[in-house]
Amino acid sequence: MDVTAEELEELVEQASQALSPEGQYKLRAAVRTLVSLNEKLTELTERLAERDVTIRELRAMLKAPRNSEKTRKVLEEVAAKAVDEQTSILADSKTNKKKGHGRNGAAAYTGAVKVAVPHTTLKVKDHCPECWKGKLYPWEKPKTLVRLIGQPPVRATSYELEALRCNLCGRVFTPERPPEAGEDKYDVTVVSMISVLKYGSGVPFNRQQRLQSQFKIPLPATTQWDLVSGASCTLTPVWNELIRQAAQGQVIHNDDTSMKILRYVREVSDLRTGMFTSGILSVFSSHRIALFFTGRQHAGENLADLLLNREAGLEPPIQMCDALSRNTPKSLRIILANCLAHGRRHFVEVVQNFPDECRHVLETLGEVFHIDALARDQGLTANERLALHQQRSAPLMERLRDWCNRQFDDRKVEPNSGLGKAIGYLLGHWQALTLFLRQPGAPIDNNLCERALKKAILHRKNSLFYRTKNGARAGDLFMSLIHTAELCGANPFDYLTQLLRHPNHLARSPSDWLPWNYQATLGKSAPA
Repeated sequence: MDVTAEELEELVEQASQALSPEGQYKLRAAVRTLVSLNEKLTELTERLAERDVTIRELRAMLKAPRNSEKTRKVLEEVAAKAVDEQTSILADSKTNKKKGHGRNGAAAYTGAVKVAVPHTTLKVKDHCPECWKGKLYPWEKPKTLVRLIGQPPVRATSYELEALRCNLCGRVFTPERPPEAGEDKYDVTVVSMISVLKYGSGVPFNRQQRLQSQFKIPLPATTQWDLVSGASCTLTPVWNELIRQAAQGQVIHNDDTSMKILRYVREVSDLRTGMFTSGILSVFSSHRIALFFTGRQHAGENLADLLLNREAGLEPPIQMCDALSRNTPKSLRIILANCLAHGRRHFVEVVQNFPDECRHVLETLGEVFHIDALARDQGLTANERLALHQQRSAPLMERLRDWCNRQFDDRKVEPNSGLGKAIGYLLGHWQALTLFLRQPGAPIDNNLCERALKKAILHRKNSLFYRTKNGARAGDLFMSLIHTAELCGANPFDYLTQLLRHPNHLARSPSDWLPWNYQATLGKSAPA
């Protein structure tokens, strides 16, 4: 029988006359719950009718959405004592900062064009116009004014060459091409802007086409792809050099996310149907390298291919990943570290069913993460950070391990329950999860790679897929160059522009054109 929510409300009003106030309240609450469940069931039924729905999506529909995994957000009530203890750990390294107004000062605009404005009536060594005794000298902090100007992502300049025609012979005379017009219609800055928008900010080609058409400067999506595809061939040497140098890293993070390639030619021997984008982040003492690989291979297989470029004689690298077996390279020497944040997440997912037990685990791990933040904020070396963790984090983790064992030994927790599986995950991967207590430089989590993969996830969210394998390769190349430049503090737009302006130098010596040293190379290289 079909009954609307309005009809149910009318029935409640009619029946409420014979009920007490408490009974009326309970009846209204029951009816509202029934209406809410009916709406949820309708939505769930519609999703079940779709072919591509996943179990994870169905589970997410049945649970309340969570926008944060912080302990204070996950737990409804956190003891004031625990909050004070966590705050005191960082008291010597952090100060309570007041919330700002959100606006940026002049020092934040490091990429702005700087224009020196001299004083119109005064100069250095002039007498002071106020006291007439002192002399003026340059002040160390000039007053700075910032002005922002809007413009299209890609601008166009139309050069109209005057044409003169002889009325007798008919010959037409035009002036020479001005130097500022360049040799090609599309400057290399066009390719850089398209690439940064597409692979750095997730703006698809067709959206850039619509945006440019609004400014009356057409830039078709097909033209954009032709420019990007041609530039990827020029930039391949520096990408290969990044791959070679990333294999020599001291710490290597890896993980993957799903990705789709529409026109993927499947080999006869290819039994795997899924496609992925693997993110590999190699950490050195002075810089970081981010790499992306899209295809059938998992993150562990891509890492194995990368490590084939590792020089002989180097110590095995520390590999940080989650505990999935597909993330670990086979038959290669590594020092395995697992992400403690993934172990923590298992308790976050069952906190509603086991609030007291999860509170104990989350607060203990929260102190460990705060200690790691303390080491990072103070700029400690790898050995100093290890000593700090051994002094303050090791006792906490040891007590947590004893507590986990007691839950099973005293039969307080069912091993097959949600809490039992979360505890089992910690105990089963304890050595890899606590490598930061024994190995200098071992990271505590895989957040660096998780943040890097957001580049691929943003592309998947907006562009949905790659059309061909060649398109996926171009995307991997530009994402690798752009994110590596960001990690090194370089301007990705300027970096890509300089690479494309010096193709011959880049082909001869790609190691001199990496994000952390290309500025020094520009100072001594020949003109483009």
